[in-house]
Amino acid sequence: MKILDQIKKHKFELRHLTVLLAILIAFQVILSFTHKTSLQKLLEGTQEWYQKDSAERIANFTSTSFELLYETVKSSSNLSDDEVRKVTQAFDIIFSQQLLETNVKEICILVSKDNKVYAIDDGKVLLHYLNNDTNAIPPPQKPHTEAIQLYQKIKNKLLNKEEEQSISKNRNTLNIFVPFVPRGEYRGAVYMKDTPDFSFITKEIISNYDQTTVVYLSLILLGLLAMYYISSFTVMERDDTQKLLYEEHQKHLKEQIVHEKESLFTKRIYHTHHKAEKIMGFIKEDIRLLCEKNIEEVRYRVTKYSNFVSRVIYDMKWFDPPIHSIRGSIFNTDLNSVIKFIVQNIFQRISNAEDQYKFNLSLDKNIPSVDINEFVAWEIIEPLIQNSIEHSNVENLIVNIQTLYNPLINQSKITISDNGIGIRKDLLEINSGGIKRIFQENISTKAFEESNHGYGCYLAYIVAKLRCGWELDAENIPEGGCRFVITIQHTERTKDDLQ
Repeated sequence: MKILDQIKKHKFELRHLTVLLAILIAFQVILSFTHKTSLQKLLEGTQEWYQKDSAERIANFTSTSFELLYETVKSSSNLSDDEVRKVTQAFDIIFSQQLLETNVKEICILVSKDNKVYAIDDGKVLLHYLNNDTNAIPPPQKPHTEAIQLYQKIKNKLLNKEEEQSISKNRNTLNIFVPFVPRGEYRGAVYMKDTPDFSFITKEIISNYDQTTVVYLSLILLGLLAMYYISSFTVMERDDTQKLLYEEHQKHLKEQIVHEKESLFTKRIYHTHHKAEKIMGFIKEDIRLLCEKNIEEVRYRVTKYSNFVSRVIYDMKWFDPPIHSIRGSIFNTDLNSVIKFIVQNIFQRISNAEDQYKFNLSLDKNIPSVDINEFVAWEIIEPLIQNSIEHSNVENLIVNIQTLYNPLINQSKITISDNGIGIRKDLLEINSGGIKRIFQENISTKAFEESNHGYGCYLAYIVAKLRCGWELDAENIPEGGCRFVITIQHTERTKDDLQ
């Protein structure tokens, strides 16, 4: 009764343990069956390969034996009767020895004469044929009809390539043709019909595997039953311990999860929400204005917009994306093209953009391309331009963007400057880590600071410095306004590519 009470007390847990036990056993049976099937296929494939290789080796050896033997024979006019008898006997021995093999069922030499194919399985006939001592080839000792028919189909292929050919009638029957080239002259083909059978090896291995599987499954089953029995008496203690542990960590976990979610969500959403929303608006507008005349232009813009939105979504998925999605030899980004596209198709698409700000572009055509994803470069350049526009606090704002390449030190610079009021002095202070305050997290130049501000320059700096290996600096211009400078030190590989 006590055992039944314990079982009833742990009815819920034992039900799950029973399901787990059944699943493990089922998985093991499926795994064993799959492994057995794979092993059987492997053995059958190996057996077929070995059968073909073994048969081809025997046929090759036979052909070589005929050729080497004939190499030692003089011309027919110089052969004595005793020498003819010895050579004929040697040829007959080669024919007969191969037929002694268990798997070899038929052997002959197929030759052509007067546009007809003849089979030779006699040493004397072969010697006379090779020495051109006969006008007519006598019939063979046994008919080789199938061999002659198959040879007629592949005769030209054998003559052109002079490579052995194998024709498989079924899994256990191989018809092998080896070019017969005595003294370097193609005279026909050595034919061998081979029926190798090594299935007994496969059956023996599978039988042993079945026995091993039964023993293995039995041991697994006994082990699982033992675990099942022990677990049934420890479930209650486990549950009590887990309950105390869950209650102890519940509060800490909730606080940590909430903090991490808010932090990650803020970082990603700030850099994605408004930009993606604006880009999607541009895509909708382009689709509305799509016509036959501007289809190529619209297709180009919409493709760029869509790829940027894809990158935005990717950044929301991966806060620290893999390096191969940022930089690598597969990327070849023209920074001038990226800057032009951002200016023309992002900032100048706004209806009142010309009244609020203007752009002066001075782009060096000699600036090398970089092995950075162009949308990663976009994520660096666009927030800096946006910062100049949003925080200038002047009318008739002029944003100057300049690219310059110095070939002597293989270095490029991108300068984004404006004629605004500049950056507050406290934001240009450098902390203990050597980073200016404007590039630190949660630092905003807006008059009011909220949780979704202060990430533009920060993320631009993080992407440029840590992911791309570029330098980013900010400073005020004595004449008024501020300036962001991106410094790119090109590698020797990039320089060589340019040359």
